[in-house]
Amino acid sequence: MNTTTAAPIPETNSETKPTAARALSRSSATAHDAVLVQRFKAGDESAFTEIVHRHYARIRGLAQKTLHNEADAEEVAQDTFIRAHRGLANFRGDASLATWLHCIGLNLSRNRYWFFFRRHRQDTISIDRAVVEGSSVTLIGALSDGKADPRTESMANEFNSMVAACMERLDGSHYEILTMRTVLSLSYEEIAGRLGINVGTVKSRIARARESLRKLLLQAAPEFGKQSTVSDFFESCRPQPTPGFAAA
Repeated sequence: MNTTTAAPIPETNSETKPTAARALSRSSATAHDAVLVQRFKAGDESAFTEIVHRHYARIRGLAQKTLHNEADAEEVAQDTFIRAHRGLANFRGDASLATWLHCIGLNLSRNRYWFFFRRHRQDTISIDRAVVEGSSVTLIGALSDGKADPRTESMANEFNSMVAACMERLDGSHYEILTMRTVLSLSYEEIAGRLGINVGTVKSRIARARESLRKLLLQAAPEFGKQSTVSDFFESCRPQPTPGFAAA
């Protein structure tokens, strides 16, 4: 009696099917790109529009990964397709269209990177960059625009007027030396030269003049006491944290 031995069933790697599917997908995409190239060479401009739609996001992502700047990545992506449009008529198909576009985008990204590197662009950061990774809050959004609202401006003017009035009440020597230092922004050495005294004397006189001014300010506004802090009288010009965004 003959016995028949069944042929062993080959083991199937769980990764085989997905890998084959990806290869088939790439092959199909390459074939479709080849058709689009032929259509473009035949004068069909809509074929190039489709090429841009198919590959733009990938080229932009490549540039973003190299340059870490959204505006630069956008410009590189646009320039890539401008150059591709100019050179596609001479595209021979030695490599796939995707590879050809990748090479153009990568070269443009590298050229731009080294252009900025030589100018120390890497030592700066874009104001459009997120304050922290994953946050929607950008640096430009977190910075003050520098414009004071009417209430803040009124408070500042009132305080400046009070300081000016107290300055007028100082004795002549204190008024003179504080004016040189705070209004004219003279250095200690320049003040010493004008008054014919040494720098150490200048510093001690300025300290005494400031103490005299502080006492006059306390008389004019008793709320400026020793227990007071700056935040009791002035509003911060820094923006408040955005709800849902924890400050680092």
